[in-house]
Amino acid sequence: MDEKFLGQGIKFPLQVNRATGKIVMSKESESIKESIYLILKTQKSERFGRYDFGSRLSDYAFMDLTTTWITVMTNEIREDILSQEPRISDVNISVDSQSSKDSLLVYIEYNIIAENKKENLVFPYYRNSENKQREREL
Repeated sequence: MDEKFLGQGIKFPLQVNRATGKIVMSKESESIKESIYLILKTQKSERFGRYDFGSRLSDYAFMDLTTTWITVMTNEIREDILSQEPRISDVNISVDSQSSKDSLLVYIEYNIIAENKKENLVFPYYRNSENKQREREL
């Protein structure tokens, strides 16, 4: 495993180690998962100086998510992740829209280039503010 390539970064969400008082860092594949999550949670143009960072996922909040719009959304998510996370390849996105009318489960599979290892994560996409509040409380 090439640790320099996988790197490390500040843990997301930001955490402080109570014993040392230092900021907690994430490493390797955990850092990649957090990076993908951060890309999806950041609205494009939200970051000062990096206006192209993030995704337009929040633009889909009030759309009628038909099969066509879900396809457009998954293609856009794939492109955003591949263009902003250079440590991965072969991103596959699938969506479970049947479990709830207020949320979608976005399944993201990807290959870590340095390890040639498949990883995945599930990103809950909440369409209303009540569910977003519940996510913050977790």
